[in-house]
Amino acid sequence: MEDKELNVIDHLDELRKRLIITVSAFIIFFVIGFMYVKDIYDWFVRDLDVKLVVLGPSDIVWVYFMIATVIAVAATIPVLALQAWLFVKPALKPIERRISLAYIPALFALFLVGLCFGYFVIFPTVLNFLVELSGEMVVTNFTADKYFRFVMNMTLPFGVLFELPVVAMFLTSLGIINPYVMQKVRKYAYFVLVVISVIISPPDLMSDILVTIPLLLLYEVSINLSKIVYRRKLKKEQQWAEENGEIMK
Repeated sequence: MEDKELNVIDHLDELRKRLIITVSAFIIFFVIGFMYVKDIYDWFVRDLDVKLVVLGPSDIVWVYFMIATVIAVAATIPVLALQAWLFVKPALKPIERRISLAYIPALFALFLVGLCFGYFVIFPTVLNFLVELSGEMVVTNFTADKYFRFVMNMTLPFGVLFELPVVAMFLTSLGIINPYVMQKVRKYAYFVLVVISVIISPPDLMSDILVTIPLLLLYEVSINLSKIVYRRKLKKEQQWAEENGEIMK
């Protein structure tokens, strides 16, 4: 009983260590992002035809914090993934360690791809549609706070959701899920993705469709990649069984 309690305490200490490292990395990246936030702000508003306005002295500070937070989250993802891998590493087989370690840079790369897709594809399409919808009926002005909230809503969720294929491949390689289970729950997954799309997109049908379609395609890509990993996993297990069967003979 005492050995089990000590084992649990060791795991909790290790988890605390990993969390402290991750939080420390986030704070460091946040400070770095805040140091260059003015340049990042200027880059985001470079193509705007109108000048952003603020409704109070604290609004611009809130925008700066928002930008610095996104920079810190993006930079912390590989650190978080590495710390998670180091935490579960003792419980993994050697081949699982090598496979799972390879997914860490892929997580970061896909997060950046998702951000770029949201910012360069979804964001301008939805923004132009909404601006043209008003036509000449109203004068279009943007507050800095609402403009950057809109940017984050159109980019950050895609950064997270674009990691779905890598997560599916990783969990498949560990035997936690398989593509056939993903196919069985497809309709439920579609429903969840549609709900997410409606939540993160502006309240109009065109925006909902533009956000929903890429997410559904991501799920299908995840299933196909999971199939590839699953077949390779079965093949390796079969080879291992045959080799061990010959040795026993």
